Amino acid sequence: MKMTERPSMLSPFGVRNYRFQWSSDLMTSCATEMETIILGWFIFIETSSVPLLTLFASLQYFGTLIAPAFGLAGDRLGHRNVILCMRTTYALLAVVIAVLALTCTLSPLSALVIAGLAGLLRPSDMGMRNVLTTRMVAGDRLMSAISLSRITTDSARIVGALTGASVVALLGIQWAYPFIVVFYLASAALMVSIHQPSSKPPAGGVVLPFTPVKDFIDALRALGNSPPHLAAMLLAFLVNLMAFPFTLGLLPYIAREVYQAGHAGLGYLTAATGVGALAASLLLGHLGHSVRPARMMLIFGAVWHCLVLLLGQTESMLIGLVVLAMIGAASILCLLPLSVLLLRGVHPDLLGRIMGIRMQAVYGLPIGLLVSGPLIDSVGFSWAATLYGGLGLILTGMIGGHWFPHLWPASVVSNQG
Repeated sequence: MKMTERPSMLSPFGVRNYRFQWSSDLMTSCATEMETIILGWFIFIETSSVPLLTLFASLQYFGTLIAPAFGLAGDRLGHRNVILCMRTTYALLAVVIAVLALTCTLSPLSALVIAGLAGLLRPSDMGMRNVLTTRMVAGDRLMSAISLSRITTDSARIVGALTGASVVALLGIQWAYPFIVVFYLASAALMVSIHQPSSKPPAGGVVLPFTPVKDFIDALRALGNSPPHLAAMLLAFLVNLMAFPFTLGLLPYIAREVYQAGHAGLGYLTAATGVGALAASLLLGHLGHSVRPARMMLIFGAVWHCLVLLLGQTESMLIGLVVLAMIGAASILCLLPLSVLLLRGVHPDLLGRIMGIRMQAVYGLPIGLLVSGPLIDSVGFSWAATLYGGLGLILTGMIGGHWFPHLWPASVVSNQG
């Protein structure tokens, strides 16, 4: 009997649309990482305020509350079209910051306001990417495709962080931002090149009415009927609340106050996280559909919180770089299987709304960031990391225990690759 050959890790690149989307995602991710490094450092140096730094980071995820609306718009208007509008808006906002920087009128307040505007869109970007990918590639290539898509973010974290830190150190923020504008414009141009699939007419030729409330309720009902999906949503919220704040917001504080480093040190710390994440993405891309998604997201959710505990006890920058690389790997080994689990088992017409609801979990990140700032001021970084990591580990165990029959056995649907 002839064995079925496992699809190659690079097989998704055989799809023309996927190649253009992957390139567009890479440009957007590089620009976003450069922006985060440059503006985060600018605000912290200008104000020396940890709460303002965490406010800046949290504003980038302000749009989590309206993410389901973007998912619904993608289901109705086409996901490519919605992503194109998002990335064009990123470019326009970057132009505003570039002009303010060149005229020496950029202030921490204006940076926070513009970050808040971009934050209305940014949380929906990753979910929309995954839905668009799901519509492009076959199911047996989905894990590889999602992993390769994630590589755009991980590699950008390395290149964008080091480039952003270097350019702003050498030339200043006013000359760094034109690079960001170019990256966003290139991203939008590549997205235009994707062929938008035409929508299939409904049965009988009857045009369905636009009913956003009912459409949203349909997506909630689909989630409520699937215990693995509910568990994945809760775990996604938990890691955003308890784990992500230490790599998506607090790194400027860690670089300056814990390791006494400057621009370059911040770039190295961010890049270390990206190196670990990139290695994990490559591993998942190679493993493909042999991965057991539910089991893996639980195991590495617990590992991730353990590493946050360890980071809080680390005073050496060299050891911190190693721990951050492991955190980057654990985050990907948790979240990519989680995303694949969510993208399977629901009707294709609900995918945009499901991922929009998934992005609600990102709202845990601004909450975690806003609490962490005053907490660090009160008890110190080490104790704050201990509290976050310890509580996150306990809650991860509770999620795994409550939904054990739906998440752990190899035979359940949520563990099929």
